[in-house]
Amino acid sequence: MRAGPWPAFFRFSKPPFAISPLPDTYRHQGQRRALARELRLRGIHDERVLAALAAVPRHLFFEPAFEAHAYQDKAFPIGEGQTISQPYTVAYQTQLLGVQPTDRVLEVGTGSGYQCAVLLRLTPHVDSIEFNAVLFARGRLLLAALGAGGAALHCGDGSVGLPARAPFDGILVTAGAPGLPPALLRQLRVGGRLVIPVGDNQTQRMVRVTREGPETFVREEFEDFRFVPLRGASGWRG
Repeated sequence: MRAGPWPAFFRFSKPPFAISPLPDTYRHQGQRRALARELRLRGIHDERVLAALAAVPRHLFFEPAFEAHAYQDKAFPIGEGQTISQPYTVAYQTQLLGVQPTDRVLEVGTGSGYQCAVLLRLTPHVDSIEFNAVLFARGRLLLAALGAGGAALHCGDGSVGLPARAPFDGILVTAGAPGLPPALLRQLRVGGRLVIPVGDNQTQRMVRVTREGPETFVREEFEDFRFVPLRGASGWRG
């Protein structure tokens, strides 16, 4: 994704997803800077993460009815029973992942594409997999329109990862899982990190797992969050 000024922006219609221009105004840019200041006060200290959230135009990832609320620190619906995570959650997970410019990162749950766009400000080497075919189609077109040429997007069961693309330096899961998916642990490079919310369908604890050796993993637990359920073989069924 471009590191400099953003190109023209787009609004999506319903399937088959026609696009039309949408500006990124000075007002939007000021709202993002204010959001970054708010996140810093809440404890987000990684300046690269704050700069990424200040750069990515979150309003482009919203349904039109919610666009006026795009820079509030809240989650909002994006259709298909899914949500765009609140900026604090995106920043928190990204900071825990500790992305370096040369890292290869897997995102499980493309959703709106917003978290993927943030990751692409930190490294050009991002794979993202989405379970829902409608969200996948919409996200692929939007991220392409934004110049996200470094992202490799996939439609499928993210709970089993992408073994053909492994190993990864970082794996970030944007949906709540009942446990640690074994396939994702196996796809971490030694020294790699998995950030994932784990718990029941109501509340999950944010967990970071670092692979210290071929069979050695260190687990850390952090704050509680609420995510939509992770679907797939190592997620929630139904």
